[in-house]
Amino acid sequence: MNQSHDQDQVPYTVSSKSPTAVAINAAAKTGEWIKTRLGNHKELNTKLSPQDLVTDVDKGAELMIRKLILTHFPDHDFLGEEGVQPGLHASSEAIAEYADAEYLWIVDPIDGTTNFVQGFPGFCVSIALAHHGEVIVGVIYDPVRDELFVAEKGKGAYMHGNPTRVSEDQTLAGSVMAIGFNPERDFALPLNMKGIEALATRTRSLRAVGSAALHLAYVAAGRMSGYYEVGLNSWDIAAGTLLVQESGGTVTDTKGNPYHLGVRHMLATNGLIHQELQQVIEEAGATGL
Repeated sequence: MNQSHDQDQVPYTVSSKSPTAVAINAAAKTGEWIKTRLGNHKELNTKLSPQDLVTDVDKGAELMIRKLILTHFPDHDFLGEEGVQPGLHASSEAIAEYADAEYLWIVDPIDGTTNFVQGFPGFCVSIALAHHGEVIVGVIYDPVRDELFVAEKGKGAYMHGNPTRVSEDQTLAGSVMAIGFNPERDFALPLNMKGIEALATRTRSLRAVGSAALHLAYVAAGRMSGYYEVGLNSWDIAAGTLLVQESGGTVTDTKGNPYHLGVRHMLATNGLIHQELQQVIEEAGATGL
């Protein structure tokens, strides 16, 4: 796959055995399999709440990704959503367990499971690779739309080989923002609703796709100018954060601190509206921090 960065026009090649190529292959193969199971899952269970769903397809997809990745990189560590117990702090605790990992794959086999269960477009495969805690590869694949988003640290971000760039919106008032209705009902949802209420009158419009990973991919591609949500997990957002950053955007926690793998309450924007967004969330008492 030959691709070029739109800033310096220096072409680079994704080696067939590189982590990026392996991530692309895993996301594409798994995504195609997931699509064949749309409307045909056999098991449906809940995790954190009645709104937090998991199916046999989630579990099968994660196993497929694990095998495809560890076949090439057996010494790498692997963190998948379905291998972590549900709970408010499970994501942070899981990341902490891998604090010393040299290479850590962070995977959400189906981000947007509720959409998948409903047969509603808006789910994807999310695969990230972190090196000593820094995300260096991010791949998100939407099998329904056949859209493949890829980012490599320092090499830009692309959708089917075409460079992605964040929007040029200068103000919240002229921006379409992504928001989420978190399945954690006691802590995250009430805070998100505070933020949503504040943003509803300050933005052009709000959108909730139902997939944090797709929200981030869409910010990277300039389809939306920002994304706010409290109560996310590392596997929801690790790949997407790199997409946004490599597309010229900004990702922080809700207090404006730099993104790291432990961040659960986040802001991702085109950079131009970041300070204004952070101020609105802060004034609304909706940072979660």
